[in-house]
Amino acid sequence: MAASKVGIREFRAGLADFVDSDEPVAVTRHGHTVGYFIPVKTDRAADVAALKAAGAKLDALLRLTDDEVDAMVEDFALRRKAR
Repeated sequence: MAASKVGIREFRAGLADFVDSDEPVAVTRHGHTVGYFIPVKTDRAADVAALKAAGAKLDALLRLTDDEVDAMVEDFALRRKAR
């Protein structure tokens, strides 16, 4: 698979499109290749699941009472001293 060529200014202007693409791109300056951009596909479903899990943990932390937070901080301090 040959990479398509694009000038550096066009590459910068259209970076979001190149990131979403499946095709590698040879980036040129004054007609000479100066680098290659190869987009990496990620599992967006896994990213969404991780964000949802992080949001659920944050929601749980935000529901803690002041006494629970104080107890957690004290427990952390004791564990840190024990190390």
